Amino acid sequence: MNSLARAPLRAMPATPRDSLLSGRDLSLSLGGRPVLEHIDISIAAGEIVSLIGPNGAGKSTLVKLLLGLGTADSGVIWRAAGLRVGYVPQQLPLEPVLPLSVARLMRLTMRANRQEVLAALSETGVAHLIDASAHTLSGGERQRVLLARALLRAPDLLVLDEPSQGVDFAGQAELYRLIGRIRDRRGCGILIVSHDLHLVVGAADKVLCINRHVCCDGTPEGVAQDPEYIRLFGAQAADAFAVYTHGHDHHHDASGTVVPEGDGGI
Repeated sequence: MNSLARAPLRAMPATPRDSLLSGRDLSLSLGGRPVLEHIDISIAAGEIVSLIGPNGAGKSTLVKLLLGLGTADSGVIWRAAGLRVGYVPQQLPLEPVLPLSVARLMRLTMRANRQEVLAALSETGVAHLIDASAHTLSGGERQRVLLARALLRAPDLLVLDEPSQGVDFAGQAELYRLIGRIRDRRGCGILIVSHDLHLVVGAADKVLCINRHVCCDGTPEGVAQDPEYIRLFGAQAADAFAVYTHGHDHHHDASGTVVPEGDGGI
């Protein structure tokens, strides 16, 4: 039996220090099994927060609660008044038998003219794909198109669910650098959901590691050395962290090709 008291969640004006969205003491059980236990999380304007944890840790469930797509057993959620959220899903299945251009995909659920679509695609480095078939995109190209689609909403908060899904190794670090540049330009808050710290370290300001409960939180560097993180992911995960902390004299385009810095980088 669920022993957690059910408490209503309520939308409230922004909390101090430019907070966009926060949850306090969130708990949820499903079928008598605890899924989330006493989770605290907050995302501020201009802040990149990475939510990490192993598969089955409750990351997607927590995001659904924060976005109002589910109800917790207990806890309180605050949302800034009029909060606009741009969401990039982990996967977007596309039927190959249905012709769908990138331009049409961008406008499937919102009104936008061609110039607005082109501007959003330019921001993510894939403006040249505006008339391409969405079914022919590589993994990296598709993620950039979906990111551009989320930007069309002029979001206060971007929520990215495993944004490197389907992106090859060479393109992952560049994708996260792009996410950081979007934050710098727009000043929006960004919540990145991932299963591994070393993939998001280049962009995140703050990391929250959960496995139903909060295991550890803080800076990426601090979390990488936390015993709870190492216990969950292994010592090799902390060592892999270093791969994403060194400087680069090049970047990768949407297809993963190496491009020297200064040669058309976005």
